[in-house]
Amino acid sequence: MAAPSIRRIAAVTVLVTVGATALSYGLPKAYASTAVAGLFLAATWWECLRGDGDSIRRVGLSLGGLMDPEPLPWRAMLRSLVVAVAWATLCAVVIFPPFYFGYRWWWQPGAQPVWALPAGFLDVALGQLLVVALPEEAFFRGYLQSGLERHWPKRSYRVLGAKLGLGWLVASAVFAVGHMLTIAHPNRLAVFFPALLFGWLRARTGGIGAAVVFHAMCNLLTLILAKSFGLV
Repeated sequence: MAAPSIRRIAAVTVLVTVGATALSYGLPKAYASTAVAGLFLAATWWECLRGDGDSIRRVGLSLGGLMDPEPLPWRAMLRSLVVAVAWATLCAVVIFPPFYFGYRWWWQPGAQPVWALPAGFLDVALGQLLVVALPEEAFFRGYLQSGLERHWPKRSYRVLGAKLGLGWLVASAVFAVGHMLTIAHPNRLAVFFPALLFGWLRARTGGIGAAVVFHAMCNLLTLILAKSFGLV
C-alpha cells in the first residue's frame, strides 16, 4: 500500500476529528466513547491495516505481529508485550510522582487523599486500554504521527534516543484540539503534554504498544486521584 499524501492525511484527520466531535455531542454519553473509538479504529484500518505486513510495521501498528496478515508469532507478541509494559512502567516511575504533586497544586483539594479505586476498576482499566488508549494511539501516533514524519524527515531531531520532528508536534497538537472539541473546556488542551510522551514512546520503541499501555495508565491515575481526593 502506497504511503498517503500529506493532503490525504490532512483530509482524513479533519474528517475523523469532525466525526468524533459530532458523535460525542450527538450520542448518549454511554455510547459516545465506544462510537468514537470505532471511528478511530475504522479510519486506521482503512488507511493503514489493509496493507501488507511491511506497511503495517512502518507505521508502528504491528503490535508484535498481532495486526500483521501473516500467522500469529506468539513469542514475538509476548516479547513485544513485555517490552511495552516495561517502557510504560519506566515512564510511570519517572512521571507519576511529579504529576501527583502538580495535580495537588492545580486542584487544591485541601485534605489528604483517601485512596480508593473507581467502582468496577477492572472493567474501567480494560475500557481505558481497549476503548480509549488503543484507538487513539492507533490513529494519532500510528497513522497521523507516522505519516507526517515520513513527509517531513529533514525536520527531525534525536530526543533521548527517539527521532522526533514536526510530525510529532503536529500530531500532539491535533490530539489536544480534538479533546477540547469533544469537551469544550480549555483545560482539555493540557493533554498536549502527555501526547508528547506518547509520541516519544512510539518513536523510541518503533511501535504504539508502549504508548497504548502508558496512555491507559495515565488515564487510570487521573481517575484514581479524582476519586481519592473526592473530586468526583
